[in-house]
Amino acid sequence: MTDYVAPKELMQEAVQLAKRKSDLPVRDMLIRGILAGAFLGYATSLVFVVLSQGLPPIVGAILFPVGFVILVLLGLELVTGNFALLPAGLMAGSVRMTKLLRNWGWVYLGNMIGSVLYAALFYLAITNWRTGNGGAIADLLNQAAQKKTLAYVALGPSGWATAVVKAILCNWMVTIGAVLALASRSTVGKIAAMWLPIMTFFALGFEHSVVNMFVIPSGMMLGAPISVGQALLWNLLPVTIGNILAGTLLTGMALYATYPTAAAPAATPVQVLPTEQNEHQAAFATAAGGLR
Repeated sequence: MTDYVAPKELMQEAVQLAKRKSDLPVRDMLIRGILAGAFLGYATSLVFVVLSQGLPPIVGAILFPVGFVILVLLGLELVTGNFALLPAGLMAGSVRMTKLLRNWGWVYLGNMIGSVLYAALFYLAITNWRTGNGGAIADLLNQAAQKKTLAYVALGPSGWATAVVKAILCNWMVTIGAVLALASRSTVGKIAAMWLPIMTFFALGFEHSVVNMFVIPSGMMLGAPISVGQALLWNLLPVTIGNILAGTLLTGMALYATYPTAAAPAATPVQVLPTEQNEHQAAFATAAGGLR
């Protein structure tokens, strides 16, 4: 018996998941968002440890999906995945726009808090509580942070546009990973399905907003000459825009358009029919009482 979930059924589950995510209380969105940001920071720092040991970058890309797998299996909240899931729910009619924006806003904040918190702890760890310079790992983080900000600043508008395009290409794969997590009933199947697109985006060096929430603050703590304004304007803003465009248009809405689910509309007759029957019964009882 196969544990494979066909695309049509997969999208039905995605719409149901989007509904549950949109209904989460703020407390849960923040806690789950913070944990997701921290675990993605763990995975990113693992990659830099690998690179500092002189191993090929592809090894880091192969290992990076561990963070994504952990947060998905724990049911945590990653805003870049929600950029695809909630628009699918919006198209199905199970998620309202206000709840979509509410989820994106609180989860984005939670991801940022978790990423920066882990960045600070990682900084203290590799510098022996600020008594050292962090060695090769620190140098790599410093360089990566500058490449993600100052390199775009140097290119002007072309740099900003490049960040958007790299963010689109990144989150197209990331959101496919989020959807493919629903393509299997088994844990092993889910892990394998998620691993492939996540490894692909990281190996290609594209821009992920939550990963950058760890990399850039880490670089700044380690001495990279980057201002908060440059970090926000030249990376997080264009990268977040690109991540939203890819998740919403190229994954969530595109997959729903070709595999529309009847799950949300089908709920209407089930809810309305008993009400209609009750109204008919009440009217009949009133008429009968009048005859008596």
